[in-house]
Formats: sequence, structure tokens, C-alpha cells
Amino acid sequence: MEKFIPYEKLSKKKKRALDAGRRTVWTISPVTRKSETPKAYNRKKAQKWTNDSSFCASFFVSIARRKDL
Repeated sequence: MEKFIPYEKLSKKKKRALDAGRRTVWTISPVTRKSETPKAYNRKKAQKWTNDSSFCASFFVSIARRKDL
């Protein structure tokens, strides 16, 4: 059995390890979160639009059809 040492007298490394162990007990994150503002620019949403290959394919198909007519 380990000898009891008060928290104030623990070394910095031991305090950090003890604090880290206590923080992982949370089932949910205690950090406050905000919902996204719908008017704000979202980079991920913009990338999805540019990577959408269905638009390009339909554009080229429509051009090919015009040339055939």
C-alpha cells in the first residue's frame, strides 16, 4: 500500500497525472458549445459543392446533346 501524500506536496508530474485521471471520468465534455451560425461561411460546405462531380457530368452531357442536334 502506498503512503498517503497530500496533493500540495506531490510533484508536478504526479499532480498532472492525477488531474488527467480525474478529467477522463466525465461522460460528456464539460466544454460549452455553440451552435453554428447559419450565415457564417463554412469551408467544408464550400468544398462539398466544388467536389460535386454530378454537376460537371450533367453539364458536359447537355453540351454533347446540343452538338448532336
